[in-house]
Amino acid sequence: MSGRLMFGTPRGSRRGVALTMLCGGLGAVLATGAAAGTLAVPARSASAAQSRIPAGNVADSDAIAKAIDEGKVGPEAAEELVSRSGDRWSSFYTAQEYAGLQQALDGRYVGVGLWVRRTGSGWIQVARVQAGSPAALARVQVGDRLQSIDGVRADGKPVTEVVAELRGDNAAGSLVRLGLEHAGGNRDITLRRAVLATEAVTVGKLDGDVTSIKIEAFTKGVGGQVRAAVRAAVRAGSRGVLLDLRGNSGGLVTEAVTVSSVFLDGGLVATYDVHGRQRALYASDGGDTDTPLVAVVDGGTMSAAELLAGALQDRGRAVVVGSRTFGKGAVQMPSELPDGSVAELTVGHYSLPDGRNVDGRGIEPDLTVSGGSAPAGASDKAVTEAREVLSGLRPPS
Repeated sequence: MSGRLMFGTPRGSRRGVALTMLCGGLGAVLATGAAAGTLAVPARSASAAQSRIPAGNVADSDAIAKAIDEGKVGPEAAEELVSRSGDRWSSFYTAQEYAGLQQALDGRYVGVGLWVRRTGSGWIQVARVQAGSPAALARVQVGDRLQSIDGVRADGKPVTEVVAELRGDNAAGSLVRLGLEHAGGNRDITLRRAVLATEAVTVGKLDGDVTSIKIEAFTKGVGGQVRAAVRAAVRAGSRGVLLDLRGNSGGLVTEAVTVSSVFLDGGLVATYDVHGRQRALYASDGGDTDTPLVAVVDGGTMSAAELLAGALQDRGRAVVVGSRTFGKGAVQMPSELPDGSVAELTVGHYSLPDGRNVDGRGIEPDLTVSGGSAPAGASDKAVTEAREVLSGLRPPS
C-alpha cells in the first residue's frame, strides 16, 4: 500500500472511521478523520521485531513502515509500535475498521438511520431520523428517548459509544433491538441494519437571499453537490454563499480541491511533502469568483476542511469567520499487514498557498467570534456575524 497518503485524526481522539482522500496526479490517497465512535489502542506485548525498531518519535515511521512492508512485523507488534511512536497522528485500523473507512469514503455507512444526542440529564435522545431508513420506516421520531440497545441501558453512555452500538459490526442485514420512550409510552422495536447514504451536504436559505451550504465531510460526490448548489444559487439571484465548515473533520482531498474549484479560477490550493519531496494541488479553471463568500469555521474544522478554508482565505476569495481551527496538517501513509489491518504513519505535512503550515497552529479567522466552537448559541452568533459580513460584500455590477 505504499504511495497512499493519509491525513489522520489524533490518536487520542480518533473517531470511529477515518476518511481516505484521493490525490489525482499521484494516484495517491490523502486522508482525514470523520464519523463517530472512540477507538482505544490496547496494550500488547513487545515482539523481537519491535525491539529492533526504535520507537518514541515521528521520524521512526519510515523504519516501522519498512519493517511492515518486509514482513518483519505482525499486526500486534505494529499496533504496539504505532501506540508508542510518539506521533499523535499515527493510527492503527483492524481490517474491519479499514473496510468501514473505505465504505465511508463512498458516502455510505451501515446503520439504522439515527442521529442521537445526550441531554443534560444524561438521557440519549433521537436528534435526527434519516428519510427512508429502517428507523424512519419503523416510525422512530425526533425527540424519542433511546432507553436501551439490545437490552443494555443507553442512559449515561457517551454518544460515540451509542453510535458504535447502533452501527454494530458494520454488517448490513444484522438486527438490533431498541427500547424507546415516545410521548410517555414505551415500545421495543427490532431494526435490520442497512447500507445507507451519508448526507454530507445540506443546502438552505437564510434571510437576505443568502445560500447556506453546510459540508459535514468530504465524501465522494461532495464537490459536485456544492457546484450544483452554487449554480442554483446564482440562477436564483442569491446575494452570497455561507460555506459552513464547522465540525468538518476532513475527507477526500480531491473533493476538497473540487470545492475550491467551485470558487476559484485555477491556481494553487496547497502544497505537501512526502519524505521531503514536494507536491502541489491546484484548483481547476472556471470557478465562480464573483458571488460573495464567507466560510464559517470552528475548533472542529480539521485537515481537508482547513486546507479548503485556508486556500480560500489566502487567495482572497472568502472571508473566514468563527474560531481558530483544529490545526491538523500532517500527512500519513498507510501500510497494510497480511491480515488486512493497516498502520497509518506520518510522512510529511501540507502548507497553504501563502506557505503557512497549519499543523498545531490552525487557521485564525479574519473575524473571530468568541466561543464560536460552542454547540449552541455561539453557533447562531457565528452565522449572524457571517451574514453581516456578507451584507457588506457586494457582487460586481
